[in-house]
Amino acid sequence: MCLAIPGKVIEIFTEAGLLMGRVDYAGTVNTICLEYVPEITVGKYTVVHAGFALSVIDEEEAMKSYEAWQELIETAARDGGGYEDQLATIENLKGNTTR
Repeated sequence: MCLAIPGKVIEIFTEAGLLMGRVDYAGTVNTICLEYVPEITVGKYTVVHAGFALSVIDEEEAMKSYEAWQELIETAARDGGGYEDQLATIENLKGNTTR
């Protein structure tokens, strides 16, 4: 099973000859490889899996993904899953799209 999550590109740079970037997931920032999406620019959203940006998505698509995650977490929480921290993170993502 693969899990790819959207994040917002906040910095782009080259490292060891590779196009790299820093992506923000509601305050958690990771360095990822952007070689598969060389057209991406700062402020755009990308779907990331295993440290690689797989595609460029618009903000609307990123928000749809966060909403789907929210529904999943709410359902799990109702069933005793204890995902309140993740739900708070998604709410933060939805509220901070202009970073």
